Amino acid sequence: MTTSLVTGGAGFIGAHLVKQLLKMNHQVIVLDDLSGGFKENIPPKAIFVQGDICDVALVKQLFAKYNFTYVYHLAAYAAEGLSHFIRRFNYQNNLIGSINLINEAVKASVKCFVFTSSIAVYGTNTLPMIESATPLPEDPYGIAKYAVELDLKAAHELFNLNYVIFRPHNVFGEYQNIGDKYRNVIGIFMNQLLQGKPLSIYGDGSQTRAFSYIADVVPPIANSVNIAAAQNQVFNIGSDTNYSINELAEMVMEVMKKKEAINYLPARKEVIHAYADHEKIKSVFNIKKENFTPIKTGLKNMAAWVQQHGARKTPAFKAIEINKNLPSNWQ
Repeated sequence: MTTSLVTGGAGFIGAHLVKQLLKMNHQVIVLDDLSGGFKENIPPKAIFVQGDICDVALVKQLFAKYNFTYVYHLAAYAAEGLSHFIRRFNYQNNLIGSINLINEAVKASVKCFVFTSSIAVYGTNTLPMIESATPLPEDPYGIAKYAVELDLKAAHELFNLNYVIFRPHNVFGEYQNIGDKYRNVIGIFMNQLLQGKPLSIYGDGSQTRAFSYIADVVPPIANSVNIAAAQNQVFNIGSDTNYSINELAEMVMEVMKKKEAINYLPARKEVIHAYADHEKIKSVFNIKKENFTPIKTGLKNMAAWVQQHGARKTPAFKAIEINKNLPSNWQ
């Protein structure tokens, strides 16, 4: 039997991935601490273990018990902007936790370790961002992700641990935690609209991103272990079309059928324009451009799910390590 570990499987992308792997007849074990995910996201056929990838004893126990064929590592605290202010937390969870998994994967001779990195590794780089570019991450989140990428390459070279690395960007859709005010701008906008609040935009809204619908991202990640040419490679994954945050705000209000004012906040330290080249993944995975979901369709699907489930409370992150220059609405 093919047995797969999915870390972060109660979260947004992870829950969709678990469903896809179950369709592929994998036995799926989900490890999640529920800090950003929800138990109700996990399909009943998956085995759920509530725990932390930083818990070395638990990670060892799971590898010993289940003899994993594959590891899909999605668990992370993916708040790029906030990572400047939670540096120790960021590296502990996003780097050291990942190393715990890599150690056990090496010892267990796992067939392939699939890792979701981020286009945050590129920093301010030549556009569109392409896999052959030298990463220049500008925030602790991107630095941690790139460090894990380098560690996987080193583990492959010495221990023959095969891996596939994906660099997704601005993924949106059903199951997204719209109550997280530190990340996922589409979810933040929808949550604000449900509460009759103005939409928050940092800076003037001219910054651009390419937004990627979840249904376009998950199947290649799930199937990557079956594609020989994907082994030990890095792939950008996501949409080719970029939009300004101002354009996005208008589209979100349109699909939510709600109109609110826009509250422009002081600009924060972030990459102004970020979009990626996807020719490599299209070639290796035989993905056709016409297979991608139009952004309006994806937004409508997410809006229907959000309206069905309602607004979520926005808890403040309680372990801020540096308050200097912290945006006022994060304090």
